[in-house]
Amino acid sequence: MQIMDKKEIQLTMLDYLIRFKPAKWNASHTEEKNLFKKFPTHMRGTKEVKKALEELYQWEFINRYMKTGEIHVSLNISKKKEIEEFLEQEF
Repeated sequence: MQIMDKKEIQLTMLDYLIRFKPAKWNASHTEEKNLFKKFPTHMRGTKEVKKALEELYQWEFINRYMKTGEIHVSLNISKKKEIEEFLEQEF
């Protein structure tokens, strides 16, 4: 069973949204539950994953919208530079 730390979880989520075709910046969004699909089944919906996502919301790296009765997410274009720096320092 692989354990990921909070930083790895955040990097995975951000990388997923950037590599999505098309990349999920502002008006282009996806359902929040799609972020969890990038993790092994034993990690989906765990406290660690939810806390990591909540921190990304607090940093305003990810925007949250209510669409079609579901929560949708996208990357915050006004934080693009900070997001790229965060990704670069870790990779």
